[in-house]
Amino acid sequence: MSTTADPLAALASLPGVADSVDSVRKAVDRVYGHRVMRRRSNEVTAEAALRGARGSAALSGADWALEEVRRRSDFGGEGEPRTVGAALRLTAEAGQLLSVWRQSPLRVLARLHLVAAGGDRPDETIGRPRLPGEPVEEPLLELALPGADEMSGRLEGLADLLIAGTEAPALVTAAVVHGELLALRPFGSYNGLVARTAERIVLVGSGLDPKAICPSEVGHAELGRAAYVAALDGYVSGTPGGMAAWIAHCAKAVELGVRESTAVCEALQRGAA
Repeated sequence: MSTTADPLAALASLPGVADSVDSVRKAVDRVYGHRVMRRRSNEVTAEAALRGARGSAALSGADWALEEVRRRSDFGGEGEPRTVGAALRLTAEAGQLLSVWRQSPLRVLARLHLVAAGGDRPDETIGRPRLPGEPVEEPLLELALPGADEMSGRLEGLADLLIAGTEAPALVTAAVVHGELLALRPFGSYNGLVARTAERIVLVGSGLDPKAICPSEVGHAELGRAAYVAALDGYVSGTPGGMAAWIAHCAKAVELGVRESTAVCEALQRGAA
């Protein structure tokens, strides 16, 4: 496949991207090789899901301690509880949508928005991209918002690229999906949570992280909102340097997620978790 027909693959040749891809691959291989993974991978997956949801919620303004997320069962309130609940629901839903994603990314994104909203607030804007004039509630992102027509065209273009297939490394594809959804903010709410869940779906569905034990959301949260927004500015700029910096940021987030799950493996091995 030529780079003209496969623009995602062309991004893999940007300076530093190959090193990021290689570093992530080695980190993922190491945690998958941990002896705990042979017997207790389901426990590691469950813990990674919880920690990933906590990290994603933190980036959307609900920075709760892990034990608070683990302890709570009522997420029906407004504000932070609703954000944490949405993150938990999305992480649980992601694994059910892998096969659908390959055929219809837009259908999956609509489903993710519906799941994030929780279905308990009747609203015709839930589960569909925004129309001209409809507002977007994403207070932690101050990027210029593309118009609804531009957003729709770019969203369809992204979906077409994903359906056609790409030779790009999973990390590159995941970073582009994540960055493009944040740049476009196609829904009236929960765009950050949906974008990070889509990144998770790509990393898992590509085979890079088939057991979903490398929660990039943990890494994004650990790197901090300021670094996240700065890297996203690079993506939105569209420059080679900005795109490469965003991909490198996403790579670091995956590696920090690997570190988190490695610590979980060590705790399980010691009998401390």
